[in-house]
Amino acid sequence: MANSDYYHVLGVSRDANDKQIKQAYRKMARKHHPDVNSGDKAAEGKFKKVNEAYEVLSDSQKRKKYDRYGDNWQHADQFEQQRGGHRSARQSQSFDFGGGGGFESVFGDLFGGGRGGYRTSMRGQDAEYPVEVTLKQAFNGTTELIQLQMDDQCPSCAGNGCYACNGQGLTRQVHRFEVKVPAGVKSGSRVRIAGKGGSGYGGGKPGDLYLIVSVKAHSGFQRKIDDLHTEAPIPLTTAVLGGEINVATLDKNVVLTVPPLTQNGKSFRLKGKGMPHLGKTTRGDLLAKVKVVLPKDITDEEKQLFEKLRELQGSVE
Repeated sequence: MANSDYYHVLGVSRDANDKQIKQAYRKMARKHHPDVNSGDKAAEGKFKKVNEAYEVLSDSQKRKKYDRYGDNWQHADQFEQQRGGHRSARQSQSFDFGGGGGFESVFGDLFGGGRGGYRTSMRGQDAEYPVEVTLKQAFNGTTELIQLQMDDQCPSCAGNGCYACNGQGLTRQVHRFEVKVPAGVKSGSRVRIAGKGGSGYGGGKPGDLYLIVSVKAHSGFQRKIDDLHTEAPIPLTTAVLGGEINVATLDKNVVLTVPPLTQNGKSFRLKGKGMPHLGKTTRGDLLAKVKVVLPKDITDEEKQLFEKLRELQGSVE
């Protein structure tokens, strides 16, 4: 989650050419690809970072901004606009954020404390964090302990750049907190946690954290939007004569009355027994598909009764 030097992520020098960057990207992408590291969350995070780094360094305009403003490259145009009013006073200064040469003067002016007294604030960047939950947790809602690293404003220099943060004005901090995952989330849901993203600059508000949810498959239920599909085992005699059966849901068993001569594979819709609708008090439905279970063993008497049944059915034909 944390920002880090894109050149370091790809393992190339800052003067690497396009070919070297592309070769390094392919190597790192293969190494950390999810297909090669199934279930490895750390590798998944590195793979995303590698792609993020390549997206910036392979684009000449983005790379130019990144070389000048580092992790703040996305705000380069805003920096330039803010600098416009007093560019003439600082024509001879360097603004290479990566090297740190002119960082103190510019960062200090833009985010407070500069010699010109010019000050502005900027909202922190939003962040994303993957969260995997079970279907039962998605049904009930759950609380997750989040631990992530993000670049915060350096407390030693208060945004002016110093040796402790290598002139970048930022230091990596570990954030630990609990977040609530609401009932009804599905794979791909984005849950916004206000104020838990990157720190703001110059008194600006922090960004937001977005939980990117994935829901594990369940052995007993298949989810389709907010409806659940399941199989309901039923004895042969109940299928023929009708009766009541127990059907499992994610929170409790419910009683389903089936009519006589219920055919194998028939589905019954149980209203409001599916997944909660996200942000609402209503729920989807449960579709129970009948699965007739034949006896594994029968007594002599039962066999005689089945023989009698066959004779009766044959006489009808």
